[in-house]
Amino acid sequence: MDKDILILGIESSCDETAASVIRNGREVLSNVIYSQIDLHTVYGGVVPEIASRKHIEKINQVIEKSLKDANVTLNDIDAIAVTYGPGLVGALLVGVAEAKAISFATGIPLVGVHHIEGHICANYIEHPELAPPFVSLVVSGGHTHLVNVADYGVYEILGRTRDDAAGEAFDKVARAIGLGYPGGPKIDRLVRETGADPKSIAFPRAKVGDSDYDFSFSGLKSAVLNYINSERMQGREIEPEKIAASFQKAVVDVLVEHGLKALEDRNENRIALAGGVASNSALREAYKEACKERGIDLYYPSPVYCTDNAAMIAVAGYYEFVKGVRSDLSLNAVPNLKLGER
Repeated sequence: MDKDILILGIESSCDETAASVIRNGREVLSNVIYSQIDLHTVYGGVVPEIASRKHIEKINQVIEKSLKDANVTLNDIDAIAVTYGPGLVGALLVGVAEAKAISFATGIPLVGVHHIEGHICANYIEHPELAPPFVSLVVSGGHTHLVNVADYGVYEILGRTRDDAAGEAFDKVARAIGLGYPGGPKIDRLVRETGADPKSIAFPRAKVGDSDYDFSFSGLKSAVLNYINSERMQGREIEPEKIAASFQKAVVDVLVEHGLKALEDRNENRIALAGGVASNSALREAYKEACKERGIDLYYPSPVYCTDNAAMIAVAGYYEFVKGVRSDLSLNAVPNLKLGER
């Protein structure tokens, strides 16, 4: 490639306002994230209206800082990549409107990016040797997908959750045992700090009868809530750390089992974890152990690239851009956008 390609990424699908500049699809020149976690913690979850308003307040500042940190100007940018779905519609609209405005004012090409594709592409940042094909497990607050990555931008969904996403189940269980929001990191931390036995309570591992790869976590969540109610009705004090450890183990067991099944069936020996729950220490350790036993190559991003960020969006945008994909000014937010759709 004769010339470096610089992509400005913009992400605002939920409660992080983020912008990043990426060079040639792999090198992070800047990655700025404004997190709203403290604002939403008091409500026990993300409030869409608050998230949208805060995106409006912060997005210009975040983009300006990302350009400054990268030591570039808009004149140096080859394309603008922006998340246009899935996500909260009001939050998405802020990023999409901003990207379209910059594109219209400057003539810089615009590339709409799927949020889940961004999570998968986060693995390219720190693993220069990784290239398709491989299998990816995307686990976050809103999504649980098992994906065959056939090529850059070419995805086949092997399995998805039928109800709650894994991260959503973490949040609900954490709330039930008094940990609050965000649930995933708090449950992970409690289990690590207390060393609670993950076999303390026998919670179920859900099977989806007509699919080896689909997930279901609603029943597990209900089992935890029923256990808590039963213990309280019998006058017994609940032990949050034992519930957290046993619940987390039940989730991790299913996530590992389905991923390994997909690898075996496809005769593939590489899997990449992605999404916010990919930073969960129990999930990583379980996959490390399972992959080591089977000679499988395991990849996952650093925690900063697991949660919502614009670097992953810029990386995904780069591979779309070099393939010739362009979005026009009719680009709109699509809150229920399916992976592989454009």
